[in-house]
Amino acid sequence: MEILSLNPESFGLDISDFSLKIAKLKRKGRFLNLVSFGETKIPAGVIKEGEIKDEEALAKIIKQSLTEVKGEKIKTKNVIVSLPEEKAFLQIIQMPKLPLEDLKSAVIYEAENYIPLPIEEVYLDSQIINPLKNHLDHYDVLIAALPKKIVDSYLSCLQKADLTPLVFEIESLSICRSLIKNGVSPFPVLLIDFGESRTSFIIFSGYSVRFTSSISVSSKMITQAIAQALDIDFEKAEELKIKYGLNIPEKIVFRKKSEDSQFEKEIMGNEKILENVFPLFNDLTEQIKNCLVYYQTHSFHEHLPGGRIIEKIILSGGGANLRGLPEFLFQELKVPVELANPWVNILPEPLKEVPALPYKESLKYATALGLALLSINYQPT
Repeated sequence: MEILSLNPESFGLDISDFSLKIAKLKRKGRFLNLVSFGETKIPAGVIKEGEIKDEEALAKIIKQSLTEVKGEKIKTKNVIVSLPEEKAFLQIIQMPKLPLEDLKSAVIYEAENYIPLPIEEVYLDSQIINPLKNHLDHYDVLIAALPKKIVDSYLSCLQKADLTPLVFEIESLSICRSLIKNGVSPFPVLLIDFGESRTSFIIFSGYSVRFTSSISVSSKMITQAIAQALDIDFEKAEELKIKYGLNIPEKIVFRKKSEDSQFEKEIMGNEKILENVFPLFNDLTEQIKNCLVYYQTHSFHEHLPGGRIIEKIILSGGGANLRGLPEFLFQELKVPVELANPWVNILPEPLKEVPALPYKESLKYATALGLALLSINYQPT
């Protein structure tokens, strides 16, 4: 979705509540090469639920992050930037086959029936979706809208960081570009991006996103629940989460530092952790079920192949690395679950990582890599 014009060389910048990630690609023969990447933490309160609360602080963090990237130094100021999923509105509408010069104004008029904000308060963009089969007697059009005050805040912040934002893209569109091979799926798939501050659900079918939603269950909430259950600090809880995931042993032995000494403490970890953590996973699975039911009962694009049944779930985000999560979701949902491959449109098969960025770490970079792919493939009109 283009909002501003794009110059040839740029990099991807994924901004979320608690971190930002950078990715820059270059062509290498028939494939692509990751030449620059990095992740920088953002303190709590700078961004809240996708809304920038402290532009000056975020601008400083962005500037600093550019000096710390791994690989090649980033020299361009042109950047492709993600916009927060929880602030966005996406909808597929059907439009008559008007001449293209008339279609854009007709879409704006029709969009007013779907967007829950006054049209003058949002930035609106649209894109015709090609059908997988048959020649339709109408256009399927994806409309995307965000409040102007949100986009303007990101624009202002990036300018304070001495960057030139050339394209803003809603996060779900970047994730799909990264994870869906060749940008097409013959059947509906559910992408679950399990992030640090929230979890996003994205249903993709044919050539486009069909449905998106976000919930508050997050990787950070899981860690906090473990810390509360065992009365330990966040860092130790994160270590235990990474080590055990959902495969929690009956007893856990760890070193706990007191004011006077360090000592080993044996706890009955299984019962305490399950008591605090599993309500979160039960909530997650219920929300996924609701998402699946909603899509199956509200999708009216009968010309899509594969029907309305989700045939596969793909996990991305840092939380996707949680041990036992794919197996747990499959048991609860009875839908095949697999970890994403953020490199499917970058590296030759069957490669899933580059030496500098291990596969598990790259699951956090799905959005940033999708933005970097846009930089490589986009041709200005």
